[in-house]
Order: sequence, then structure tokens, then C-alpha cells
Amino acid sequence: MYDTFAVRALIDLWLTEDVGCFDLTAKLMVDPAATATLYMNAREPMTLAGIDVAAMVFTRYEPAITAEVVATDGDRVEKGTILMKVSGPAQALLTAERTALNIVQRLSGIATETQKYVDAIAHTKARLLDTRKTTPGLRMLEKHAAACGGALNHRLNLADGVMLKDNHIAVCGSIANAVAIARKKVPALTKIEVECDRMDQVAEAVEAGADVIMLDNMDNAVMAEAVEMIAGRALVEASGGIRLDTIAGKAETGVDFVSTSRPFQSAPAVDIGLDDA
Repeated sequence: MYDTFAVRALIDLWLTEDVGCFDLTAKLMVDPAATATLYMNAREPMTLAGIDVAAMVFTRYEPAITAEVVATDGDRVEKGTILMKVSGPAQALLTAERTALNIVQRLSGIATETQKYVDAIAHTKARLLDTRKTTPGLRMLEKHAAACGGALNHRLNLADGVMLKDNHIAVCGSIANAVAIARKKVPALTKIEVECDRMDQVAEAVEAGADVIMLDNMDNAVMAEAVEMIAGRALVEASGGIRLDTIAGKAETGVDFVSTSRPFQSAPAVDIGLDDA
């Protein structure tokens, strides 16, 4: 999910960056009275994300454009699937084309990569979480794309939850003291998560009453031992160096969640075209 008001502001920035003063080629080559109908289509299999945002790019640039979206974010689509039909002034369609394609290709790339990670752990109880390691300015939309691929969103920003990492714990003196301080002040429905990379820290976090325990960069055997120790007294998240070839083993340790930034950082843009038929 995303806030359409905020997205409109982003679109204005994107169009300002890409168009500049005006589209010189379109102004020179295309009759101002000409109209056109174009079709956005998938040129490879993908999990779709950002199609409504792409439609907003066209209509934001030129309100006379009509954008008919015929696919839905989260759909797994095959090569050749028509995603959207746009009609209106030809100059405006050609000017807004690249900005619209850039965002839907980027977001669908993230959704498609995320889906691979989700599929890799589908045989376990674990759910995939995303992270805050997103492209600056695009977090809201990239996290939407991750959700389209089947992931659950972790914190959208630092105000969304309490995450006690090693430096927070060092400042407070101990896990027990850090959790106690947070518990006194945290909003009633907000969870407290503690990052642990050793078994003694896991035991302390459980005793302190942490809601979520992150097992950071532990090998699978130690992680399974930690899950057994926690024994359902807190939710358990595996994190650190998670890749597509390692995620299944992490999930099979019995954790509740596996978090990774890899779909954000390594997803290639998918191939989507805008054609006249």
C-alpha cells in the first residue's frame, strides 16, 4: 500500500528530472493535434508491481490522457500480457513514456525477485520480511513492490517500532536494561525487537521479555538451538547475509520470519514495453 498524495509529489519530481523544459524530439516531430493509443505489455514473465503508479505518471503529465489498467499489482503475468492501455495526445504519451516504464519496471523487478524468495521458503512456516535498505526516496513504493511479491513489510521508518541493536544495548549497559527502558516508554501496541548474535544474548533477551528476537548472522545449527531455547516465548527472526541459495536452510530452523534486503539491492528491472499494438 502507498499514499497516492505522496506518490503524486514523487511523480512531479520524476517528470521534472526527465522532461526538463520540454521534450524537444516530441515537439519537433509530432503534430500537436495528433492522438495515439499505446499498450503497455510484459515482455517476460514477472510479478507485477507499480502499474497504477505508471498510469498516474501519464495522467499527471497530461490530464487528457486516458489510462486503462487491465492487470493488478501482485499478479503473476506471462510474456505478452497486456498491462495497460493509454490513449490521448501523442506528444504527451511519448514524453511521459520513459518515466512510466522506469517505475513499473523497477518495482516489478523487486516484486519478481521477492517472489523467488517467498517461493523458496513456502514449505516452511517462516514468512519473508523486507528491510529499510531501500533506494532513498522510493521506500514506500519499493516496500509496496515487496508486498506484491509476497513479503511482509518490516518497519517503514524508524518510528514504526523499537529495534535494539548492539550500539543501543552498549549505551544502556545490557539487554535487560535496554528492554526495561523501552518497555516503560513504548506505545502500548508497539513491539520491542532485540538483535542477538550469541546464545547468551538470546537467553537474556527472552528473560527480559523481548517481543521479537532477531538471530543475526548465526549458522543454521546455532539458529535451530536458539529457536528451541526461545520455545515460543518470543517471535524469532533470522537475518544477516540471507541469499536465495541460503534462505531455505534458515527458514527450516523453525524461525517465524526471515528478513533480507537482497530483492531491493539486486533485483534487475524487468522488460516491459509500450507499443502501438
